[in-house]
Amino acid sequence: LQSPDITITDNVLHFRAQGHGAKGDNIYEFEIEFLEPVEPKPVCRVTQRQLNITVQKKESNWWERLTKQEKRPLFLAPDFDRWLDESDAEMELKEKEEEKINKMKIESRVPKDPFKHLKKGYLIMYNLVQFLGFSWIFVNMTVRLFILGKDSFYDTFHTISDMMYFCQTLALMEIMNSLIGLVRSPLIPSVMQIFGRNFVLFVILGSLEEMQSKPVVFFVFYFWSITELFRYPYYMLACIGIEWKLLTWLRYTVWIPLYPLGGLSEAVCIVQSIPIFSETGKFSLGLPNPLNVTIQFPFVLQIYLIALFLGIFVNFRHLYKQRKQRLGPKKRKMK
Repeated sequence: LQSPDITITDNVLHFRAQGHGAKGDNIYEFEIEFLEPVEPKPVCRVTQRQLNITVQKKESNWWERLTKQEKRPLFLAPDFDRWLDESDAEMELKEKEEEKINKMKIESRVPKDPFKHLKKGYLIMYNLVQFLGFSWIFVNMTVRLFILGKDSFYDTFHTISDMMYFCQTLALMEIMNSLIGLVRSPLIPSVMQIFGRNFVLFVILGSLEEMQSKPVVFFVFYFWSITELFRYPYYMLACIGIEWKLLTWLRYTVWIPLYPLGGLSEAVCIVQSIPIFSETGKFSLGLPNPLNVTIQFPFVLQIYLIALFLGIFVNFRHLYKQRKQRLGPKKRKMK
């Protein structure tokens, strides 16, 4: 059909169009006078195979027939695929009402959490504070690197440690959040990462002044802070139901180079501390007689190094699985 002309005047639908039929190109036209009043603006949709005209009743009620004339025009035929009589409509309405009632019953069985908004507010504030803390660390270290160059490596601990102490101590709340079910994060990866970082921060760096001026501290703090710049805002926005695709991609991608580099920096830090602990005997534990055995802390650190790389492998698998779930191709549900 080419440019169909369809109008409704005085409750009569007028149709005129040029089309190609069995007898070639022809003008097709007809008129339909409806049984009761209809809206004067029909909706027309032309496809390659058919023409659909939708006419809206002025009042929603049942008609005995379509046209005012009792005898149906020869060119009209009912489409039983779309046919709906009064009994079918009542049944459909009843099913919808029953479905709505069942849904309300199911929702009523689920206990409402009176502290839902309080929990959400706490998680938003926690992630916001951590984001601001690690942002301060990252910006401060970056500015000092541009101004001082390599000289900034040697006093990183003295300028950044207070804020890093605060952020990593606060991070212990993530373990508590997982334990009480406030978040759905798995407990073991969180424990491994947080306790691993705090071990390096408080035990290795915090207790040895000789380690605090080493360049490796810069790389440990820098890799930690960059990773958290994307993780905490991602979770903060998730609390209010907002997802930014770029941030989601960064959150589940930047860890691929940064996580191994951070783990390697921690390992270097531990290796450099072993001679110092051996010389000072700090944290070495001597057992009482008759055993007369001393547990050397450097030996503990050597065991910890093995656990560190095992932990990196476990967390890497966990993060890769998360990335695959969030960024991998979506599986289509079978109907």
